[in-house]
Amino acid sequence: MHLIARRLREQGFYAEIVPYNMLKREQLEDPSVKAIILSGGPPSVYAPGAPRIPGWILEIGKPVLGICYGFHLLAEMLGGRVDRGCREYGRTMVRVLDPSDPLFEGWEAEEQTWMSHGDCVREVPPGARLLAVSENGYVAAFRKQHGDTVVYGVQFHPEVSHTPKGRQLLSNFARLAGAEPWWRPENLIDSLVSELRERVKEGRVLVAVSGGVDSTVTAVLLQRAVGDRLLAVLVDHGFFREGEVEETVRILKSAGIEPLVIDAREEFFEAVRGVSDPEEKRKRIGEMFARIFQRIVKENPDIRYLAQGTLYPDVIESGAAPGADRIKSHHNVGGLPSWLGLEVIEPLREFYKDEVRRLALALGLPHELAFRHPFPGPGLAVRIIGEVTREKLEIVRKASRIVEDELRRAGLYERVWQAFAVVGDDRWVGVKGDRREEGHIVIVRIVESDDGMTADWTRVPYEVLDRISRRITAEVPGVTMVAYAVTTKPPATIEPQ
Repeated sequence: MHLIARRLREQGFYAEIVPYNMLKREQLEDPSVKAIILSGGPPSVYAPGAPRIPGWILEIGKPVLGICYGFHLLAEMLGGRVDRGCREYGRTMVRVLDPSDPLFEGWEAEEQTWMSHGDCVREVPPGARLLAVSENGYVAAFRKQHGDTVVYGVQFHPEVSHTPKGRQLLSNFARLAGAEPWWRPENLIDSLVSELRERVKEGRVLVAVSGGVDSTVTAVLLQRAVGDRLLAVLVDHGFFREGEVEETVRILKSAGIEPLVIDAREEFFEAVRGVSDPEEKRKRIGEMFARIFQRIVKENPDIRYLAQGTLYPDVIESGAAPGADRIKSHHNVGGLPSWLGLEVIEPLREFYKDEVRRLALALGLPHELAFRHPFPGPGLAVRIIGEVTREKLEIVRKASRIVEDELRRAGLYERVWQAFAVVGDDRWVGVKGDRREEGHIVIVRIVESDDGMTADWTRVPYEVLDRISRRITAEVPGVTMVAYAVTTKPPATIEPQ
């Protein structure tokens, strides 16, 4: 569902996500709402507790589009027949039967799509028009006029990149619904600042800055809103990338923000000493941040707010949104203890990474900051599998720097989503200087993504991988093997833990 919203936003059509069990008629009847899209979801409309929508959604005259599960649900609600056991997965050709329909404007007679379903619409609803069929003969799209409501359904996923004309279809639907492509994140800066100013009428705000674009944009927005009532704090937990603390201070100062830098490297290292479980690492690191913030608040009792650069993918992966399962805890999402006693401000909570990058450029922040790769809040600690040791920490720090350097040298850095090294406890026998040496295995992870919700491994040229491997084994003590990760998300996450 989030990818659907992003695809529409990318094309200038503002989209909001509302959980199916929180729908309110008066909200959807608002004139600003032009259309409704039902996303994919559970494997079957017949599954116990499968999501349903109220019938009035089809009575309010707003165009409705159902995708995959939403397609099945609409078909069933309108009297069609949904069957089990008609599976299609992956790239699937679709034949468009009615190319004159505005939903398929710009599509050829046959187009590639991406399918992922176990049920299918065997019979379209009475009075519906069949618009497309798959290469396997299943219904791929229909249209039905239901009173004043035009209802569309598509079996494939137009939001994924594997459906090349999918963005066109979503744009077509938005336009036929009368939506205007007015959405520009950078145009929201004044309203974001005004909202922050209205919310923080008194007291000071502590903003945790980490060197990434998210927290830096948050700090700059707040600095514009509250001025010297902002206290920007950079906690050096010892798990940063090489040179990141110094670079962060430089960028913040250039933006008119003088950060308070706290050297807590030893405290954080002791907090995770002997800990191998990744969730426990994240929780201990999150609690250590909270304790440091608590000390700051005791010294500055006029601080009433804690601001963070939380993005929507963080919220989803932490299971903080309705219906979301927890994939991994983010220390800045629902992980702050109640005893901290601060009201949390998250101005970027509904934004995606590419939108925040546009905000950064519009705020005058450096290009290299705007396009810096995402970095986990717990830092390199979660890129170390098993116990965090000083040896493994230096290995992953130096190896990650080499990965980034070589990607920049090849002109690939900004073409990928994330690139880093991982080290664990596995060992590999090597030969260095004609002598046997047992050392660590470093795994290199380089992925492409639009928003971090899904990702594919990057087909890096062999000569680049070769330089990365040779440099790591030559320049990083204790490493005898370099491997490259070639697993997508899902099933794997981008970060190892």
